[in-house]
Amino acid sequence: MSLDTDVGTPAVTPAPASDGDDVRTLDRVVIRFAGDSGDGMQLAGDRFTSEAAEFGNDLATFPNFPAEIRAPQGTLPGVSSFQLHFADHDILTPGDRPDVLVAMNPAALKANLGDLPAGGTLIVNTDEFTKRSLAKVGYAADPLEDGSLGAYHLHKVAMATLTRGALEDTGLAKKDAERAKNMFALGLLSWMYHRPTAGTERFLREKFAKRPELAEANVLAFRAGWNYGETTESFAVTYQVAAAALPAGTYRQITGNTALAYGIVAAGRRSGLPVLLGTYPITPASDILHELSRHKAFGIATVQAEDEIAGIGAALGAAFGGALGVTTTSGPGVALKSETIGLAVMTELPLLIIDVQRGGPSTGLPTKTEQADLLQAMYGRNGESPLPVVAPRSPADAFDAVLEATRIALTYRTPVMLLSDGAIANGSEPWLIPAAGSLPDLRVEFAAEPNATDGSGGFWPYLRDPETLARPWAVPGTPGLEHRIGGLEKADRIGNISYDPDNHEKMVRLRQAKVDGVRVPRLAVDDPGGDARVLVLGWGSTYGPIGAACRRVRAAGGRIAQAHLRHLNPFPENLGEVLAAYDRVVVPEMNLGQLATLLRARYLVDVVSHTKVTGLPFMAEELQGVLTDVIGEPQA
Repeated sequence: MSLDTDVGTPAVTPAPASDGDDVRTLDRVVIRFAGDSGDGMQLAGDRFTSEAAEFGNDLATFPNFPAEIRAPQGTLPGVSSFQLHFADHDILTPGDRPDVLVAMNPAALKANLGDLPAGGTLIVNTDEFTKRSLAKVGYAADPLEDGSLGAYHLHKVAMATLTRGALEDTGLAKKDAERAKNMFALGLLSWMYHRPTAGTERFLREKFAKRPELAEANVLAFRAGWNYGETTESFAVTYQVAAAALPAGTYRQITGNTALAYGIVAAGRRSGLPVLLGTYPITPASDILHELSRHKAFGIATVQAEDEIAGIGAALGAAFGGALGVTTTSGPGVALKSETIGLAVMTELPLLIIDVQRGGPSTGLPTKTEQADLLQAMYGRNGESPLPVVAPRSPADAFDAVLEATRIALTYRTPVMLLSDGAIANGSEPWLIPAAGSLPDLRVEFAAEPNATDGSGGFWPYLRDPETLARPWAVPGTPGLEHRIGGLEKADRIGNISYDPDNHEKMVRLRQAKVDGVRVPRLAVDDPGGDARVLVLGWGSTYGPIGAACRRVRAAGGRIAQAHLRHLNPFPENLGEVLAAYDRVVVPEMNLGQLATLLRARYLVDVVSHTKVTGLPFMAEELQGVLTDVIGEPQA
């Protein structure tokens, strides 16, 4: 397997050569588009990503944008960026630092220049570097003219002017024409890296099908950027990144939120149950609702409720009625849903709760990523209210994580929390589309007849399966299966309301035992040499940065083992053995050490907790330094 080359030597774009026909081959490139939140950087980045996916590269992306719908124009808080890492081998992260930075204005330059390594390529839209724009972000002098950018391969391009020139015969107003400058930038980068173009032109014509004049304008701007690269003497070199040798199959580019939505569709089909999504829009989970609303043909019903509480109420009601109930939200919404989650625990009904985590507390950082809801998922309800917790490790893995969470919910008759986060939700990567027949069989059997063991011929709703401790699932209206439902404590087996102290203790312990008894796969450990004395353990979206850091450490001669948790409650049965097998255990988290706290309490292991709460993912290089210090082995 090739190294993730944000492992090892950075792939800084080589210096331009004198031969205009010079084409150089790179194994990977990291490009960052940055501009004002209205400059269309997310669209440009997404289209370049689609081109890379169509070409066959492995890829990973990191969109980064303000929480405001329209942040103050030309200001640092209003900068929006999109980073793409594409390669001819398997990669794990969107890259630590860009090799190429496209800056559409002074704010974008100032906010991102610190991440561009010396020798990197800098492409700047000169039209926005006015005295007013420079002053707005604190530039006393124009950095394009004062020599301060001498460490970079600087390309000054009047993108707005060139775009207006390309569109002057379309009849569009000047302001409307300038909006297409993101497509000019995309065309230029597509030329530089020999990307396919037909897909982007087709996309633009479909996107603006109702405004054909805008479609044509964007296509012309895209072609103008390509032609500028072809004819200008500024760019003397172009680059090629070959397709990656991925496992055989059919792939598509997918974001984490889209993968979650497709996983819900697949779960409905494989269980044979109708699906109801009861939800309330919240960043960064709203795209799951948007995507699912397009798939009514698969038995999907979506309800955009008036608030978070109503959303989960609808989902739990659907579960009571025999459907697969799903609710989606972020951390603040989980807090509002907590009472109904407790009701799902008490009624012991299957329910899928998807929490796409973001920076907190309160409304916090709506568009930034964090992993700080783990303890909320574990304990954020009144009383002893256990539920299983599952977390995907990457955008594509979110599809499988939904199927696993659904398996647990249906098998054990319990609500299940799935913890995604902003980096997974908005990031993208290639997804190997599975054959439908390879997906797990999630079919369930509903109670069909009375089950009382006392000869009464009645129905006992809390008579449990001896293996799973799950209670029967009775669809309302089934003759003879009438039973009480609600949040008050139930009598063991018969399900009547009970205030008996001994019964309450028994039921509390049974609900806990059911969750503790959920069967989950054993934890796999990646320890190539079998002689590492340090283990790095992660969960969720830290998988990519941890994996890239481990590759770097091993490439430098260090010995390190890696394991990653999908199941956070219950833990895999061999987790204690794995932890005990290593001298030190390092746990990187995008919180203040929540998994570390759970591990210390459960296994009495003094883990090394490395935490980050900046709203940004870990970089491989920072984790490499942490791991190198812990293992105490010099780098080669």
